[in-house]
Amino acid sequence: MDIRDAAAVRNLVRQVRPDAVIHTAAGRDNWRAMADGAAHVAAAAADQGSRLVHVSSDAVFSGREIDYDEAAPPDPVYRYGAAKAAAETAVAAVDPTAAVVRTSLILGHGRGQHEILTRDLIAGRVQGALFTDMIRKPIHVNDLADALLELAASSYGGVLNVAGPDVISRYDLGVLVARRMGLNPARIPAATIAESGLRIAADVRLNTEKAVSILATRLRGVQESVSSD
Repeated sequence: MDIRDAAAVRNLVRQVRPDAVIHTAAGRDNWRAMADGAAHVAAAAADQGSRLVHVSSDAVFSGREIDYDEAAPPDPVYRYGAAKAAAETAVAAVDPTAAVVRTSLILGHGRGQHEILTRDLIAGRVQGALFTDMIRKPIHVNDLADALLELAASSYGGVLNVAGPDVISRYDLGVLVARRMGLNPARIPAATIAESGLRIAADVRLNTEKAVSILATRLRGVQESVSSD
């Protein structure tokens, strides 16, 4: 199903009649998939009375404030973040009772984008570098999935930050991942965002105090999740 097609989304949800919908679909460079698609899913779920959990991103922030709680307004600095912010706005307008989960870098089982990029950089399959000044709070995919399922069975409405507790740069995270995979971390190219010329947020830290207080799911730190993966 193409979530850009409002009729297709509506028809499928009518056929399935789900108790809950967890929206993780996206197209990183496709505004219609990220923003319009989110609106279509929210409208279809609301039409059927289905519980909605929408997955958003820390990309909605510029990094100017560094620490962000659930009340922080989005201030994206690049297209992907703007599309995710637009999706949040659409979901909240259609269904204020939906849970909007802002998360960070997602790791797990060697299949996360960061893990794949780390392997490819070490092997020389791609050009680029891991940024030493790009700071995030990564989460293991299992923990995120458990949190989303928990929220789907709850009545929580509004934004909730769901990320790991550990603050780490993308470069240092790559070093941890490489060591876990038995690869040589010295082969990872390092750079800064300023050197790259890219317009992306540097230091974005999602405050997860609220999530820790209401979720039974334990959000593990990156050191623990990488070593136990």
